[in-house]
Amino acid sequence: MDIYPQIAIDRSKCTTPFDCKKCLQICPQAVFAVHAVKVERFVETDKKVPGNYVLAAPHRDKCTVCNDCIRVCPVDALQITVPSPV
Repeated sequence: MDIYPQIAIDRSKCTTPFDCKKCLQICPQAVFAVHAVKVERFVETDKKVPGNYVLAAPHRDKCTVCNDCIRVCPVDALQITVPSPV
């Protein structure tokens, strides 16, 4: 049984997370991370090109469900679901 909040990221809406960074900056628990998807040797990856980076929530076990990330997301790409108590 999973006891941590589920954080759904709609990547069709969140296309340039490294350019935006609003959820990364507001999250007091540092739940989010951005990873480069398209990497070319000796070429800087452009943060403004959609799809070059993706947002992930690798530390969702630290999420306190403050919903600050949902509030600041300009494209409404985040959703947090809290598991039911047993």
